[in-house]
Amino acid sequence: MAEEAFANDINSIDTHSLRPLDAQWDQICGQLKTEFGVTAFDSWLKPLTVGDLNNGEMNICAPTAFMKNWVVAHYADRIHKIWEQKNPDVKKVTFVVQARHADTSLLKKVSSTPTPQNIYGCNINSSSFGLVSGASLANDTVKNNAINNAAPLNPNYTFENFVVGKTNEFAYAAARKVAEAKNVSFNPLFLYSSVGLGKTHLMQSIIWHIKKNDPNRNVIYLTAEQFVYKFVKALRYKDTQAFKEQFRSVDVLMVDDFQFMGNKGTTQEEFFHTFSSLVEEGKQVIISADKSPTDLEGIEERLKSRLVGGLVVDIMPTDFDLRMGILHKKAELMGIELPSKVAEFLAQKITSNVRELEGSLKRVAAHSQLLSGKEITLDMTQDVLKDMLRSIDRKTTIDEIQKKVAEHFNISVKELQSSRRARTVARPRQVAMYLAKQLTSRSLPEIGRKFDRDHTTVMHAVRKVEELIIEDPTLAENIEILRRTLEN
Repeated sequence: MAEEAFANDINSIDTHSLRPLDAQWDQICGQLKTEFGVTAFDSWLKPLTVGDLNNGEMNICAPTAFMKNWVVAHYADRIHKIWEQKNPDVKKVTFVVQARHADTSLLKKVSSTPTPQNIYGCNINSSSFGLVSGASLANDTVKNNAINNAAPLNPNYTFENFVVGKTNEFAYAAARKVAEAKNVSFNPLFLYSSVGLGKTHLMQSIIWHIKKNDPNRNVIYLTAEQFVYKFVKALRYKDTQAFKEQFRSVDVLMVDDFQFMGNKGTTQEEFFHTFSSLVEEGKQVIISADKSPTDLEGIEERLKSRLVGGLVVDIMPTDFDLRMGILHKKAELMGIELPSKVAEFLAQKITSNVRELEGSLKRVAAHSQLLSGKEITLDMTQDVLKDMLRSIDRKTTIDEIQKKVAEHFNISVKELQSSRRARTVARPRQVAMYLAKQLTSRSLPEIGRKFDRDHTTVMHAVRKVEELIIEDPTLAENIEILRRTLEN
């Protein structure tokens, strides 16, 4: 009797799961997959479930409001038409939100297995993907840095602290316009320049302005590397739907250092669709990079075409007057008195980028404060910055470093730039990267490109050589010989 009852229960479940509407929906799904492709089907249509048919109105359930809105905008008409063909009783198709309830017993069984829920928490929320929403952008640095995986915000990077000159006034005006506009003026806004000329300052100025004047707007600000990391993690744990929902439901998407998106094929495709979705919905996209869209390496042509469709702004290198203005503004913020002769000297000598200019001023200020308020003079400035000034005067190039290192270790420059990992090549390559970091003002990405590597490889090389200098006296001596050769 028990076995018979059990069989009846199973049969009743099967009968319910195979009701006519479910069978019809399975057929419709097969047709939708054929028409729209597997990728689109799996992303947007597969999660849908069929509800009830009441008085000719068919309910289709979506797990989230974002998905429902997307389906309504892109697939609703076709779904309605196919339903009418399959079932004449269906006069209207309505899409509703109905979240799925997890089987808690099953979750307990797999709680030790890495899943998006275990990583992000049971409820995947906006902060998990670096989303800065509503009033969550705090007025203090501690809370800003607490935003999970978001690019950190500098409280000094505001429009009020940005020094405007002839070389950056257009970029400043464009950034200010985007920050203040109620409606999107140009999409995307693409800022590009060499390192240390104010791109990140302007990006963060836009955020501070938006959150101060319109705190209900949802903003995501992150680097291209963070975008890649989050998408790869979503792929790994099969949670791309949450990723899509987070990034396609914001008001403003801001991506810094976009050049690091190069050669990331799958991620570029996802960014392309995210970008297109936001632009179509009238949401603002702001991007910065070290090159113009057309010059970016490893970026697909269709994405380049979209990037140049907005306003592309080049931030030019600083001129003398702008560098003087920056120095006096930074000195004011630091609360120090900077003599005009010292400011003029620094503005004439340090011309590569604003970051290096500010760094030199901080070194001089720190030296003065640590010596009980010793007056900042030209002689003191030259003494404190002698290593930097010597490097600037010498103008050592990465090409020259590669040539000297290759000669010293009896290998070719071509081998130094190759993918060979033999110790006889790898160690000289690390030494060359280390010297490039020490003796030039080039950024890590710029150094990496000279060796056909990314910036993380350069970081590893620098740390490794720093460790070896302590452990290996012979290598330390070789590096010192190379340094003297290059500096003389």
